[in-house]
Amino acid sequence: MKKSVSRFVPVGLVVGVFAAVAPIAQTQGAAQAQKLAAIAKQLNLTPPQKTQVMPILEADAPKLEAIKSNTSLGPLQKMEQLTAIHAQSDSQIKSILNPQQYQQLQQIRQEEIQQAMEKKRAQQ
Repeated sequence: MKKSVSRFVPVGLVVGVFAAVAPIAQTQGAAQAQKLAAIAKQLNLTPPQKTQVMPILEADAPKLEAIKSNTSLGPLQKMEQLTAIHAQSDSQIKSILNPQQYQQLQQIRQEEIQQAMEKKRAQQ
């Protein structure tokens, strides 16, 4: 009897933790999706562009959020790491967007970096 109970306790803990974390992850995912949709709208992407660009931006989003929320990084480190993530996908995105859209995306990205730096300063 003790063995069967001791087997269920860890499983119950894991299920409980997942149940507590899942709504947070869903909320963050929904916020990310809204943010990406806003970027697509700002860039006025055509449907073909959207199908090509969105997966690239979606792949970058968790990496960018991890950097932004990392409290152990200073503003300069965050800026460098965010810029590095953007640089990795830049060549793919640049070939899909027209020059005006690409310039606008660069501006959006720069604003994102500034916001991350300001958020870090506010926490200190």
